[in-house]
Amino acid sequence: MNSQIEKLAELIRESRNIVFFGGAGVSTESGIPDFRSAKGIYSEQWKRNYSPEEIISHTFYMYHPEEFWEFYKEKLCYPEAEPNECHKALAKLEEMGKLKAVVTQNIDGLHQKAGSKRVYELHGSVLRNYCTGCHRFYSLEQVLESDGVPVCSHCHKPIKPDVVLYEESLDRDVMDNAEKAIRKADMLIIGGTSLVVYPAAGLIHYFRGDHLVLINKTETSADNYAELAIHDSIGKVFQEVISIL
Repeated sequence: MNSQIEKLAELIRESRNIVFFGGAGVSTESGIPDFRSAKGIYSEQWKRNYSPEEIISHTFYMYHPEEFWEFYKEKLCYPEAEPNECHKALAKLEEMGKLKAVVTQNIDGLHQKAGSKRVYELHGSVLRNYCTGCHRFYSLEQVLESDGVPVCSHCHKPIKPDVVLYEESLDRDVMDNAEKAIRKADMLIIGGTSLVVYPAAGLIHYFRGDHLVLINKTETSADNYAELAIHDSIGKVFQEVISIL
């Protein structure tokens, strides 16, 4: 057994208030592409030479709704995706009373689908969509089944996904709750994120606990501050850890 995996299992046994902070790398093993890797969404060029960053901005949503929704439905929504070993392990750790919260930058809802109860979604969720007029709720399925730009069946105003677009602020209540959870944690596990997206990446600075662990396929800017830095598949790591626990 890998000594780093054994060390991680030992730290988890010692800890009583663990928080997991994850990024896009958590869901790549569920078939959802990340954003910044060589094969990520940002490496693609969309129609009419729009960059993905342009398309998922508030301005683009307002002025080019047809192109926005075409990209959004094709590139950001994965209704068939299933939780992977990382999602399942985190739900198990919560069930064991070890993990107190998941803070995620992902918008796919896979943590909840795996069984996690306390999840702070910094960037929202594709599972939630609201009418911009009467605020009625629409599911992901309803949005995907719509032709072109989805509109409310009651007031006929445009529907907007409950995700944080570029130029929009993160939800203050979600950020506050994430900050409080991390501040109270005695162990913070950061996984599947390169820690370059702010303000989310800045949450690491609220940690005051004993054990900081990073799990990512590549090095991050915080590796030198971590008690343990593992460069491997996050699903594989958690699967092995759970087998030890």
